[in-house]
Amino acid sequence: QVQLVESGGGLVQPGGSLRLSCAASETIVGIYRMGWYRQAPGKQRELVASISSGGRIEHGDSVKGRVTISRDNARNTVYLEMNSLKPEDTAVYYCHLYSLIGKRYDTWGQGTQVTVSS
Repeated sequence: QVQLVESGGGLVQPGGSLRLSCAASETIVGIYRMGWYRQAPGKQRELVASISSGGRIEHGDSVKGRVTISRDNARNTVYLEMNSLKPEDTAVYYCHLYSLIGKRYDTWGQGTQVTVSS
């Protein structure tokens, strides 16, 4: 079963930037979507951004204009760049991979903490 390993979280000041990485343990095949969700204490998990195998990108409403998602197929890795970070961006960020056709993938990473604070 594919595993997802996130990295890049940490403490950042308001207005700062951060880049998260999500590396899959194997080459991803088929039709899929891979991206980032986040969950703050007491809140539901929400979409940050995701990218499909065909390159279609979706963003969550709360981060539009402040995040960029990209991928490196050779490295089986998806990146999330976040700018103009706000305290309300503080959350655990999870990588998620799922198949759009079939059920080959429905995998979550372990999560990485992002804290925006001065």
